[in-house]
Amino acid sequence: MRFVLLAGVLLCCGTAAAQLDPLSHRGSPAGNPLTQPTTSQGSLQLMQLDLDFAKDVANGGGKAFASWFADDALTLNNGKPPVIGKLRIAADANWDPKLYRLEWQPQGGQMGPSGDMGFTYGHYEGHAKDNHGNDVSTSGRYITVWKRNADGKWKVALDASADEPPAAGDCCKLNKP
Repeated sequence: MRFVLLAGVLLCCGTAAAQLDPLSHRGSPAGNPLTQPTTSQGSLQLMQLDLDFAKDVANGGGKAFASWFADDALTLNNGKPPVIGKLRIAADANWDPKLYRLEWQPQGGQMGPSGDMGFTYGHYEGHAKDNHGNDVSTSGRYITVWKRNADGKWKVALDASADEPPAAGDCCKLNKP
């Protein structure tokens, strides 16, 4: 699924988009003003910001990822302690986009009443190779809290993710060698 900004309105494109379950981990019509007419302009603005963030990270890897964070930001990820502050986030986000590809798709968001803070959420996927050249993929959900700084620029205040739960029946499968 992809989003297109047309006349200041973020539209969801794709033939199957309207048929997707809004709780599904793959695309959702949540940000489409045609299927969710109550989506506010502020929410659409944040979702466009999140799309820009994702595009920047796809091209620039970890360095680009860290550049979007506020100085006092926080990241929360499965099985890891909190990472507090842009400098620590940058030290943690040191991946090359040629070796690790992080992609995400915003599915919704909300702008706070003051217009200077809000959040986006969606589905992410990470792709890399292990030491043997085998594909290694992770996926899950994320939430990003955005805040507008005094200079008017939007920065990430909090980014949190949770791994996708195992598919039904995967609990009893053995790993393939």
